[in-house]
Amino acid sequence: MMRMQDRHHAVPAPSPPRQEAGARDVKGLEQELTALVATSREQASEDPFRNPVLAVTLAITRRLDRGEIGEDDLDALFARLREQALAERAGRLRAYVGLADEATPETTMPARLLAAIPKGPGDFETFRDLVGRTAFAVVFTAHPTFGMPKAVAALIAEAASEPDEAARAPLIAQAAARSSRPDPAISLDDEFDQACIAANHGRAALDAFNGALLDTARARWPDRWTELVPKPFAIASWVGCDTDGRTDIGWWDTLRYRIESKRMQLDRLMRTLPDIPATRVVRDLAGGALAAVNRQLAVAPRLGTKPSLEAVHRFALALIIERERAQTDAGAILGGLAGALAAAEGDADRHAISVLRAGISAHGLSNALPHFRLNASQIHNAVRRVIDLEGEPTDAAQRRSHLSTIHALLNDVQPVAVDFGALAAERASAARLMMTITQILKHVDGTHPVRFLIAETETGYTLLAALWLARHYGIGDKVEITPLFETASALEQGIRVLDDALRNPNWRAYLKRIGRLTVQFGYSDSGRYVGQLAASFWIERLRLRITELMVQNDLTGIELAIFDTHGESIGRGAHPTSLRDRLAYLAPEDARRRNRAAGIRVRLESSFQGSDGYLMFGSRALAKATVERVAEHVFALDVADEDAFADYVLSDAGAGADETDDPIYAETDFAAEFFTVVRQDMESLVDDRGYAALLGTFGPSLLDRTGSRPVARQTDGGGPAMITHPRQMRAIPNNAILHQLGYLANSLHGLGRAAGRAPDLFRDMRRDSVRFSRAFRLVQRGASVSDLDVLRAYVDTLDPAIWLERARRTQRDTRRDELVVIATALDRLRLAPDLRRLFGRFTCDWLSLQAAAPDLGTMSVRLTLLHAIRLALIHRIWFLAVHIPGFRPQAGVTREQLIERFLRLDIDGCLTLLEEIFPITPDPTLGLNFGEPAGPRDVGTYTTEHTELFEPIRRCFARVRELSGMIQHEVGAFG
Repeated sequence: MMRMQDRHHAVPAPSPPRQEAGARDVKGLEQELTALVATSREQASEDPFRNPVLAVTLAITRRLDRGEIGEDDLDALFARLREQALAERAGRLRAYVGLADEATPETTMPARLLAAIPKGPGDFETFRDLVGRTAFAVVFTAHPTFGMPKAVAALIAEAASEPDEAARAPLIAQAAARSSRPDPAISLDDEFDQACIAANHGRAALDAFNGALLDTARARWPDRWTELVPKPFAIASWVGCDTDGRTDIGWWDTLRYRIESKRMQLDRLMRTLPDIPATRVVRDLAGGALAAVNRQLAVAPRLGTKPSLEAVHRFALALIIERERAQTDAGAILGGLAGALAAAEGDADRHAISVLRAGISAHGLSNALPHFRLNASQIHNAVRRVIDLEGEPTDAAQRRSHLSTIHALLNDVQPVAVDFGALAAERASAARLMMTITQILKHVDGTHPVRFLIAETETGYTLLAALWLARHYGIGDKVEITPLFETASALEQGIRVLDDALRNPNWRAYLKRIGRLTVQFGYSDSGRYVGQLAASFWIERLRLRITELMVQNDLTGIELAIFDTHGESIGRGAHPTSLRDRLAYLAPEDARRRNRAAGIRVRLESSFQGSDGYLMFGSRALAKATVERVAEHVFALDVADEDAFADYVLSDAGAGADETDDPIYAETDFAAEFFTVVRQDMESLVDDRGYAALLGTFGPSLLDRTGSRPVARQTDGGGPAMITHPRQMRAIPNNAILHQLGYLANSLHGLGRAAGRAPDLFRDMRRDSVRFSRAFRLVQRGASVSDLDVLRAYVDTLDPAIWLERARRTQRDTRRDELVVIATALDRLRLAPDLRRLFGRFTCDWLSLQAAAPDLGTMSVRLTLLHAIRLALIHRIWFLAVHIPGFRPQAGVTREQLIERFLRLDIDGCLTLLEEIFPITPDPTLGLNFGEPAGPRDVGTYTTEHTELFEPIRRCFARVRELSGMIQHEVGAFG
């Protein structure tokens, strides 16, 4: 046991906030503090050297010191502020999906769609072809974005679904009574369960929409409406199938999730199939399949531990033995439904059977269509064992040799057999995933080809190598190989990637066989590296060039599927003002118009991610409204000329006629220069040492773990690794930290300099361009949750000069010593010079942006107050930490290093170490006779240190994290 060097530190610890028998009037406290924020802002306008946020932080600190604000007061205040934030969030959600929009039977989307098709010969076939092709897919994705508790998300969704404000209030109150921090220990099973809830609501909304299409058609074609199989929209998910950047998902986990998805589809069929003689064959088929699937799931390995070979063997045998009974293709059930439809007598039964047939036709034997994903480097590694080449395929000097070699391999590839033993033995990630897909298609559901997404695709070789793998395992025509263009390099080189692949006859033949070219655009890395607005421009430019490439290669006869992946926040690509704006922002009318002109059919797909994205499908009412907004977008219901409407909907119309002849496309020089400047400034910012310091010093510690993906690396000496470049963290925490520090740089930075180059034209575009003004609304929302004074408060908190200046002016001797110790520790971190330069950089650009767009929003008083309270709590943690008694180095950690870790808010790690150094339990060997004279023992316990230091620090930090959750609600999303 290590002994303390100095049992009592020279400086007494500050007394913790008092715990009152009853908290003070919380409404009065809120009014007092919000008035303090407003007054401090007014004073700062007259005193440019005053930081209004730090001034409020200091005032709160003094009240805490004097016991005027106690812990009960803070908890009551948090509940009140939480309730306000949650009420606003529920209201925003309701407005975002247009849930309040009322539609009469004559103005529903199906009615207007049918009315736009002129009556006459061929009108039924026109309608049938229109609604029979899937034109949009909702894709439920995960990542660590489950930033709020599942119960709170459910209450928000329920509240947003209520039309009556009085009915919403008790639901919001229930949510506000709970913590805003995410559920602890979120597992992949938890993520899958939440995705399934959203998917089930989505499937119910699609059924209702398809049912409305059938009802509308029945009125016009009473003798033919049962021929319709409407499937304009579909539901998909990659939860449990996304192995990009993670090794903790076993192939048995992925198989189990796909079987559970199959079970849900069969269960839906059994629950909603009319119990009439005409459906007996289908009921027998589906009932037998459901029983077989349940037997398969009973022996499926569970999440968390690697199964034994015996367990894998049992699982494999169950899949094989039950294969025929479980059904592996929807063909038999669809055939049975067609027979039941012909034999059924009542319209109600025929309607129910038709809706079921539509859902199974679109989704096969799956509740949601699967999307698999991995990294390009994993594809390269899997194929490297059959390619005798040096160097990397991404190396320009190696490009031709790799393309030539993979071409030769594709000419000679022969499929090999795949069994579960080979799958269990396979070590290469890409080969193992491709074999997993093979077994899913063979033993679970082979109705539709599956999506195979490849992150960081930067060479055509990657696509050809993936095709070789698919053909090697015998599924070359059952996998939709999809490049993800997300990084700055990929957005720049994406067209060359596709061109290199299309020069290969094997790839062109593959596309024609499968009937679809699929591309994926990401907004996470592109947004944080080139800026969110600039990313949108580069993505749109790449879309236009893909259209040109398809025309050049005579591929206009195949479908183009565009999958936009993004989070729900403005920091990751989803437009914040409305779902209508979001859909039009992601799929601009100009790009869709060019596809129409080229005769290319387009399928749009969009990501709904984590807790925030699932909210739009958090109830049946929300899901229904979301599907209606998607329908409006896909079928362009705001086109004024209904005679021209049929031409629009038959060729994938855009968001509306108001975007025709948008001036942003006429001023190509302005657009190119504007977004190039933003990109240059963001790329330069990413390499700024101060930016890494801002993100990495204590930013990661402000965030709870929000998903199942493994946490960040640790240093050898303990504690989180120091971030020296943003690439060392993922996009989601990068963006979430910007939210938490009060300045959304990836949505704002660079725009000031870009606008300042042509301010008059910039203002004209904001006024006249639908596309540009819509994009700029994203900036306006970002500005409304950003404040340079808040950011400066965090920057100043890491500046030792500020603490020394405070020490110079304090009247309390004990506080002076605390401030000096903190300043000394901060000086050792050497962050201040880089952070000051960074702040100057942000300020210069912001001033230019404000001059060009003086109508930008400002951070609310409530959100500013949350930041000020959290800073006061962070400072209090530091004041307490400097009173930790001296000790000899423990596990190589000195007291000085421990205090530095406290400054970086590594609170859990520090407290764990301190509990070992200063145990609260007595030495268990005391009083025992070991047969020799007793040696020295540390006979004391450290109850005082625990009660006066460690526990107050723990409680303060819990409130810091609670405030992070509340800030997330104010911003509107995590990451």
